[in-house]
Amino acid sequence: MPVRIVQSQQNERLKELRRALRQDGSGRSGMIAIEGPNLLSEAQRAGLFLAQVFVSQESANILDQLSFPAETDVLLLPRTLLCSALATETPQPLAALVKPPSWTWNDLIHPAASPAALLVVLCGLQDPGNLGTILRSAEAFGATGVVSLPGTVSAWNPKAVRGSAGSIFRVPFLRAGLEECFTRLAEAGVQMWATAARDASPVAEVALTGPVALLIGNEGNGVPADVAAKAHGSLTIPCPGPVESLNAAVAASVLLYEASRQRSASARPQSKRSRSDR
Repeated sequence: MPVRIVQSQQNERLKELRRALRQDGSGRSGMIAIEGPNLLSEAQRAGLFLAQVFVSQESANILDQLSFPAETDVLLLPRTLLCSALATETPQPLAALVKPPSWTWNDLIHPAASPAALLVVLCGLQDPGNLGTILRSAEAFGATGVVSLPGTVSAWNPKAVRGSAGSIFRVPFLRAGLEECFTRLAEAGVQMWATAARDASPVAEVALTGPVALLIGNEGNGVPADVAAKAHGSLTIPCPGPVESLNAAVAASVLLYEASRQRSASARPQSKRSRSDR
């Protein structure tokens, strides 16, 4: 595996890494920046192309545990130089520029591995940590994709990528305008449910086994009224405790769990005999 030594802050690849991490994770080249061996391993597991890998000279032995294709450019540089480009408070000894996955509406709405679409639509979500958590929950509970509407933080924000723990590399994800999103979902027969803190149907009473999109709103203001008006209806998570509403990522996770629970229950073979027959 050929390795190049870098000693200058003016190295073009290092500048691209720095730029990507300062601009919500995506640089001019379209590559996205990731930090740390765990995310790099997740990117490799997802089959993404690693354009450049940056390794601290003080941790050069980490290369003995890694394998890259011949096209990957591996750069070895002093730790202080690498740290100057990274965004975390405790910089990792490893970073990379990676070609992001490319998804289509068909991947989200007509997934090969799922009988019915289960989507999360983000309406102005601002916290990248929340977005990362939602992506992780989306993968955990079998969602077929996530759609980001205008006003939502970038999914390639470094904090969002870290929060997703690699799910961002595998969960189909698209950015779309409001009209495009709702037109696509309506044409595919996807029911859209807005989330609300009150005056909505309890989620356990809403059928989520068919093609469904869950609209998750801004942390402070929820789903905008004009967006909620386009939905099939509103649902809520009943909270017996004295809490007015749940964190956006927690709410999305609970809703995804409920959808997964309903789908698993409907997929189980029904007993041929009722209890009264036994």
